[in-house]
Amino acid sequence: MSARNPVVRVEPLTPQFAAAAHQWAQRLDLPEIQDAAEFALQIGADGLQLQLLEAQAPGPVRVDFVEGAAAHRRQFGGGSGQMIAKAVGIQPGIRPRVLDATAGLGRDAFVLATLGCEVSLIERQPLIAALLEDGLSRAAGDAEVGAISARMTLLKGNAIELMTQWQGEAPQVIYLDPMFPHRDKSALVKKEMRLFRPFVGDDIDAPALLAAALELASHRVVVKRPRKAPAIEGAKPGYSLEGKSSRYDIYPKKKLQG
Repeated sequence: MSARNPVVRVEPLTPQFAAAAHQWAQRLDLPEIQDAAEFALQIGADGLQLQLLEAQAPGPVRVDFVEGAAAHRRQFGGGSGQMIAKAVGIQPGIRPRVLDATAGLGRDAFVLATLGCEVSLIERQPLIAALLEDGLSRAAGDAEVGAISARMTLLKGNAIELMTQWQGEAPQVIYLDPMFPHRDKSALVKKEMRLFRPFVGDDIDAPALLAAALELASHRVVVKRPRKAPAIEGAKPGYSLEGKSSRYDIYPKKKLQG
């Protein structure tokens, strides 16, 4: 499925957020009044959120690193024993610099930052990048989470272009979680997938993304895949870590050292 351009309007949830809504509308070049809109980017006391406008639509999606699922995983997620931690090479005394080139809602990047990694995030879809920016801004003001979000740097744009034109010290690890064609019908009912798939489609450029990552990363590239999905076309992974529903394909280049 390829991405399309759904009609989106920007709206405040209460009148006091009208000025903020106007600013976001200008930044994203979106209308504030549009009866034919399929989605609404809404601004309220809890920040920015994206809402599908149709009967029986699921609730809104926003980026929240302070409460909810992110807080639960931060407290009870298993620490450095998590599979993603092993995949990127976290070990005692080793916290690699990571580039998450397919950031999405930033959940995996936040886990890595929670574990002590410096993480750069790339998001190419402007609406998702806006949700991420808002979530990071709110996290920065939290006494506990602020120190974690300070290790996260958001970059907006096309990941292949940004990696190809990278300036400065290369990331030690590049992490990729490409959107993939869904065949599992149960996955389609997930709220976030239902909201975001019209905007992002499938990552048909995943092979080029992998090639650019392998060129830039100094130590390894990690690709998250559905457990039964084939590896991305191109270079073959050196090894994989497999969980119940996901798999991490690891492309090692150099040993990480403390």
